Amino acid sequence: MLKTFKYRLYPSQEEKEKIEQTLNDCRFLYNSALEQRIVAYRKHGVSLTYNKQQNELPQLKKEMPEYNKIHSQVLQNVLKRLDFSFQNFFRRVKNGEKPGFPRFQGRNRYDSFTYPQSGFSIEGDRLRLSKIGEVRIHLHRKMEGKVKTCTIIRKNGKYYVCFACEIEQVVHVTGKQVGVDVGIAHLAITSDGDFFDNPKHLRKSERQLKRLQRIVSRRKKGSNRRRKAVLLLARKHERIANQRKDTNHKVSRKLVDQYDLIVFEDLNIKGMVKNRRLSKAIHEVSWNQLIAFATYKAEYADKTVKVVNPRNTSQMCSNCGLIVPKKLSERLHRCPCGYTAHRDINAARNILKLGLEAG
Repeated sequence: MLKTFKYRLYPSQEEKEKIEQTLNDCRFLYNSALEQRIVAYRKHGVSLTYNKQQNELPQLKKEMPEYNKIHSQVLQNVLKRLDFSFQNFFRRVKNGEKPGFPRFQGRNRYDSFTYPQSGFSIEGDRLRLSKIGEVRIHLHRKMEGKVKTCTIIRKNGKYYVCFACEIEQVVHVTGKQVGVDVGIAHLAITSDGDFFDNPKHLRKSERQLKRLQRIVSRRKKGSNRRRKAVLLLARKHERIANQRKDTNHKVSRKLVDQYDLIVFEDLNIKGMVKNRRLSKAIHEVSWNQLIAFATYKAEYADKTVKVVNPRNTSQMCSNCGLIVPKKLSERLHRCPCGYTAHRDINAARNILKLGLEAG
């Protein structure tokens, strides 16, 4: 089982230039290989394969010496990425989905390169990268398992490394199940009566975002001042996204540690965001991200996450099954059978029942 560990890099100016040059050369190789495939098919009806293009790399290095400054497996991985894009394209065509033909990559769209097997090692607080140097790395947590690949990422002027590691599954059985009702006032409410607050990171940062957006709009297009303003705005959005991820990681971790079965409601979020009054709030809580985090954490722990149809889970009594109509503003569930509970706890208990019935 693979698990990814992400760390911040602090390259020197010389190392930054080498990383940027590697990214630029890899992007050029990707675009050239894509154009080669397109021309070969249009003019000669030939579909080029990964092996065919990979075998041409030694000759390419002779004609373009700058590629000798990049580790050979990094170049191979660029062609592998392109091949993977074509495989996905043909799969979507076969399944009748929207195809999405592989695109040429602009300067701001190619932001990573990968060492698939070798060319990297960690020595103390330094990451040794072949053809680049020893880059300072902040190992804020211990890495587990055997490292399989190393990917260098550039994002908003910062640099990161992601290690894909093969780890052993760790099982911790609790024998408990839980239903989870997601919401806006609270991020999640469990059938056991636990409430996880919605920190509303976007709302708290709206004033700063508006100020930064105004600065961008006032800058002349193409100017260095505009590029700097855009970078500041992007970093603010990145911070909000990271805060949201941190919250969802903590909530999903607590759920997976405490329960063997976690049942969420399968919401039609695309339809829900069409409500102009609630769309911003729905985007902000990011329910899908919470479910995705809980799902992959559960897989590592050999636990189960299910999603069920949420129809009538808020209206139905979890005690007797009677439908008790309620307005959205009514936060307390009162049933003629005598059962009374918080509306969201009642819904979470209904969600758990549906998950258990599904088997």
